[in-house]
Amino acid sequence: MKRTLILLLLCLLAVLNLSAQTPIYDVTAYGACGDGKTNDAAAIQRAIDQCCADGGGQVYFPRNHTFLAGPIELKSNVELVLDATATLKAHPDESLYRLSAFGKNEGEGMLWLWAKNCRNLSFSGKGTIDGNGVAFMGAELSDSYELKPVTTFDPRPHVLTLYGCKQVNLRDITVREGAYWTVHFVGCDDVVVDGINLLNNLKIRNGDGIDIDHSRNVRISNCHITSGDDCICLKNRREFAEYGSCHDITVTNCTMTSRSCAVKIGSENMDSIYNVTIANCIISASNRGLGIQNRDEGTITDVSFSNIIMDCRLWSDVWWGKAEPIYVTSYPRADGNNKDANWRFPKGQTHGRSGEVSRIFFTDIFATSENGCFIGGDTDTKVNNITLNRVRLNLRPQTPYKGGVYDKRPCRDEGFVRDKVYGLYVEKASAVTVDGLTVQAAPGIDYGGERN
Repeated sequence: MKRTLILLLLCLLAVLNLSAQTPIYDVTAYGACGDGKTNDAAAIQRAIDQCCADGGGQVYFPRNHTFLAGPIELKSNVELVLDATATLKAHPDESLYRLSAFGKNEGEGMLWLWAKNCRNLSFSGKGTIDGNGVAFMGAELSDSYELKPVTTFDPRPHVLTLYGCKQVNLRDITVREGAYWTVHFVGCDDVVVDGINLLNNLKIRNGDGIDIDHSRNVRISNCHITSGDDCICLKNRREFAEYGSCHDITVTNCTMTSRSCAVKIGSENMDSIYNVTIANCIISASNRGLGIQNRDEGTITDVSFSNIIMDCRLWSDVWWGKAEPIYVTSYPRADGNNKDANWRFPKGQTHGRSGEVSRIFFTDIFATSENGCFIGGDTDTKVNNITLNRVRLNLRPQTPYKGGVYDKRPCRDEGFVRDKVYGLYVEKASAVTVDGLTVQAAPGIDYGGERN
């Protein structure tokens, strides 16, 4: 009797466990071909819509398939699961992309995978999301791809754009070949990005890795990112002012390579960015390492960089930066024109200002570079309370460029400072504290010590 009761209880538990399993919505059951030729967007959308309507579950992409697709709207309580060797790839037909990634500002790319005001949205598996970036480029050059002429709008699709979403998770997947920005969080709250590979073509301009825009409580960890433009960028775009400030952000245990700036805060910042920690990262072969580039009226405060090893070198003037390993600046953006009004500047204006940058800390940084650190602003106090603690620089030439030019672009007036290579070059900044700056300059570097 006792044995029978135990068996009945085990059977009941098995039934309950079976009923509690997450519902799975295989996109092939909704008509997706996965042959790499057919536009599977409508079938994938049906699976997502049904999953959301039923209360949530997993939208599953089976292995050994390439699902070519145009734009797809994501929904709440949906987890996209890409099995190993499954690929979701952006369709190369530019005419399919009709929704601007920046609302009424149609000049900076379109939506591919996107969601607005969703909750509990996840991406997982060992498969790949492929932005098909080169398909949207012009001719290949030595250091980049040409950008196709743009009239009213730029048809290049951003890979993943989320507006006002909460409880977002990206884990383990590979995201690659973005044609424009790759992962863009706009006004999002409670975001986890863990263990992904984000592998963009290093020749694609505007190919940002992860953009954290007016968002909060974002944790990025254990990721490998390669990107022609910035790998990780924090900002507050003017198009999304209603979402408020960007704050409480952590980036840990990541490896990054960029032709622009590996970790950048700014340059688009019309609000405030604060409470940011970047730690335990490795940066290799980047045009600039750690950059704070304030060019608008917003402020940047309380930022900590620690335990970071990096290698910086000049790649080309196509990319901003002159191999500065540490870069902290606030300069007003260059005056605009009528096209810039409402987007680059406050509504109707073409002449802007830049806000305060303060309480920025660099601790235990080791950099090999062709150039030194640059800290500067357009007034004596705008950039203040900057601390460098146990920073080691190994200055050595890696290209015909041998340092000594510091890049202030995009800014009003002269965009460059030309001088010798200094371990630290300070232009109009106050309360800069240096506690342990060690510099080793290789032969061939015209080293001038420190200038502040």
